[in-house]
Amino acid sequence: MDSALLLLLLLAAVLVAGAGAATHPADLAVLQDIRKSLTNADLLGWPDGGDACGPPAWPHVSCDHAGRVDNLDLKNVGLAGRLPASISSLAALNGLSLQGNRLSGPLPSFRGMASLEHVFLNDNAFDSIPADFFAGLTGLLDISLGNNPLINASSGGWTLPDDLASSAQQLQILSLDNCSLAGAIPDFLGAMNSLQNLTLSYNNLTGPIPATFNGSGIQRLWLNNQLGERKLSGTLDVIATMNNLQELWLHGNEFSGPIPDGIGACKDLYSLLLNNNQLVGLVPPSLSTLPQLRKVVLDNNNLLGPVPALKAVNNFTFSANEFCAAKPGDTCAPEVMALLQFLAEVQYPTRLVDSWSGNDPCASWLGVTCVQGKVTVLNLPGYGLNGTISKSLGNVTTLSDVRLGGNHLTGRVPDSLTKLESLQKLDLSMNDLSGPLPTFSPSVKVNVTGNLNFDATAPPPYNAPRSPTTHSAPGSPAHDDSPGNGKKNSVVLLATTIPVAVSVVALISVAAVFFCKKRASMSPQAASVVVHPRDNSDPNSLAKIVVATNDTNSSTSQGKTHSGGSSLAGDVHTIEAGSFLIAVRVLRGATKNFAQENVLGRGGFGVVYKGELHDGTMIAVKRMEAVAVNNKALDEFRAEIAVLTKVRHRNLVSIMGYSVEGNERLLVYEYMPNGALSKHLFQWKQFELEPLSWKKRLNIALDVARGMEYLHNLGHHRFIHRDLKSANILLGDDFRAKVSDFGLMRDAPDGNFSVATRLAGTFGYLAPEYAVTGKISTKSDVFSFGVVLMELITGMTAIDDSHVDEEIRHLATWFCQIRKDQEKLRAAIDPALDLTDETLESISVIAELAVHCTAREPSQRPDMGHAVNVLVPMAEKWKPAKDEAEDYLGIDLHLPLLQMVKSWQDAEGSIADGSILSLEDSKGSIPARPAGFAESFTSADGR
Repeated sequence: MDSALLLLLLLAAVLVAGAGAATHPADLAVLQDIRKSLTNADLLGWPDGGDACGPPAWPHVSCDHAGRVDNLDLKNVGLAGRLPASISSLAALNGLSLQGNRLSGPLPSFRGMASLEHVFLNDNAFDSIPADFFAGLTGLLDISLGNNPLINASSGGWTLPDDLASSAQQLQILSLDNCSLAGAIPDFLGAMNSLQNLTLSYNNLTGPIPATFNGSGIQRLWLNNQLGERKLSGTLDVIATMNNLQELWLHGNEFSGPIPDGIGACKDLYSLLLNNNQLVGLVPPSLSTLPQLRKVVLDNNNLLGPVPALKAVNNFTFSANEFCAAKPGDTCAPEVMALLQFLAEVQYPTRLVDSWSGNDPCASWLGVTCVQGKVTVLNLPGYGLNGTISKSLGNVTTLSDVRLGGNHLTGRVPDSLTKLESLQKLDLSMNDLSGPLPTFSPSVKVNVTGNLNFDATAPPPYNAPRSPTTHSAPGSPAHDDSPGNGKKNSVVLLATTIPVAVSVVALISVAAVFFCKKRASMSPQAASVVVHPRDNSDPNSLAKIVVATNDTNSSTSQGKTHSGGSSLAGDVHTIEAGSFLIAVRVLRGATKNFAQENVLGRGGFGVVYKGELHDGTMIAVKRMEAVAVNNKALDEFRAEIAVLTKVRHRNLVSIMGYSVEGNERLLVYEYMPNGALSKHLFQWKQFELEPLSWKKRLNIALDVARGMEYLHNLGHHRFIHRDLKSANILLGDDFRAKVSDFGLMRDAPDGNFSVATRLAGTFGYLAPEYAVTGKISTKSDVFSFGVVLMELITGMTAIDDSHVDEEIRHLATWFCQIRKDQEKLRAAIDPALDLTDETLESISVIAELAVHCTAREPSQRPDMGHAVNVLVPMAEKWKPAKDEAEDYLGIDLHLPLLQMVKSWQDAEGSIADGSILSLEDSKGSIPARPAGFAESFTSADGR
């Protein structure tokens, strides 16, 4: 026999002998443990006797030549039961496939299984995972725990341990979809150099994509559809550095900011799903250059500008954005592109993104004024703009007036603005711009005061004399705050934007909140207030409130104003913006440095403190916590300022000012001594309060209805509150109610139309169509109001997860079911109410209104005017001989709000005659108008 052939036969014999080696006793014991722990072990097909490694080997089992089990392939067998803890004793196990079964109970620890490379445990029902599960898995290449939604779910989920990073340094595939992961994405995942596929969809992850992902070699990144109330957020900047990406699925989260321009470097990207986020701005042109791109989904964001032409993409959808054109590749108007580029460089503020949509900037774009279809004014003072001024503004050739004062703009003033032939005014005051200033035409009035980094050696701008409107800010070189400077520190006041129709008395009323709570408290050193009406020759001019604090030692007489290069006797600051700016130090003093004993409440925004100003005025200060200073919280902060400077009504909590210094973000409101309605309905025993009588509850309902009617119908702007609930209804010392918390407010569409928006608000108060589709209208607020009525009737919360009866946990659903049963309705009434036949009759009427307001279809719900009409006679019926409501503002409760306004129009008269009115001169100037009308029914723009 040939020697070579003999050698081959000998080798074959050795292999056959090795394959038939007896199973290692320790491994055989583990297999028997697996059999015992299953409830349907017969599906294994393992015989009662014989050798697991064979021959013949047991089904689904393979062994190495030493008789050690190296692979268990039990996928999709239908196994039920648990895995034994002894499974980690399979020292040679290389592959474990248990996916697609019905295994439950705790996962055993895999600690020390150094040979394990491929693990598939997905699509089971495991309910917990040990902390050391990943310890010592040094050979791990691929692991999947996806679709095990019960893992640690009862304890709030689980996080990936650091063991994974220290052990599995060769890991290539990590698939953990829908397995109750919680918290932030671990930083170490971005630093795992071998990781190629990372899928973490359908979990409860929050926060941003970590910076450690910068330059990561990951090819497949699925983070989509996080399930918690809070989702993944932050910008996508890091994505542009991940050049190996092939699949990027981020849909169904709260990512914000623009799609990064650098995404064009991801040359292998073929699937991009970014829908249902909060992305803004222009889609980068580089997206159309990606050669492998086949699927792009951008729906339901706030993307602007043209739709990109992605010719090679087979599946491209982009609905529910703010694009200027309907078809990919269509261009926008030149002025639209110029303004959108400006928007990009001021970092896409939410208020403007929500407004600047479509292809016509003259169609109600916020801050844009047009004449005969041409953009003439850009009016964005005090909008919290960050970033730089785009040179693209030079392409809006018809601009005559640019107002960007009171923002946080940095960098240089672009030379392109000097080429605007129609430009007459340029206000860049109170920013952080740097010089030198480009040379403008002598006809252009330029204001750059208050820019502390501006080049002081640069030549002064043409036609920009120092005046009360151009004084430097406290702390600037031109403003000496030292004790020996002979001046007193002033209060910095931001005047409200007011059109020509507004009466001067409205301005005086606003100013009086700060400076004239008691006229008797004014001294020779107190602040004097003068109101400068609008210049009627300038349709875009602003009324100004000038506040001067004068020292008796000053050589200049009090109350005088000067022109040219001179200044007022005291420190004067007039800023054209939408609210009142107050120094943080003033609020620290008022709240005793935000003392714990002054805490009024806490919320998602931060903490609300009680405060007292030096003149005895009580205030409420809402302070954003440092950890809450994120894009979403800042948007709500700015939105609340924006709304409250546009609306003013006796049943809406009034803003008195705000403060922005460093990391501090504070809102200052009128103080409501009796706190939130929720405290008096649900916690009155805990706080040892008297329960609210039915009379008070009726008046509260009417107050809320009137406030909401004003928001929906009567102001110059129509708004949707989006978060009306008992916790956002505050009570004064007379238990009259005011609606508060306007951070989620949105502009209401005309008519009965709805607008798509991000889901916000509080569960239990959300209208069903809003919760399901994200579309909202004023009828969504009506639904929330109906739930508040139910709370007033029952004393029960909108959602009560602790209730043993599941049907009662959702108040609106349960109340609508029992309303027609008089006995059940009677049993549902708050036991704290003194129930008489008369009370029951009144409650039945309000119950009917509540059910009407919470109808499933928005079209079946009434508007708030109907609610007012129902509540007025009810409140009147319970009114004593002299109702406190009449003392409140001298208002006839029989009249709906629209009729009141109409009845007062004839009594208004003409007050503003172009003269300067002092506060003292204004007293008693409008006797025919009800006291308090200005602050109760006049929006900040005078409508």
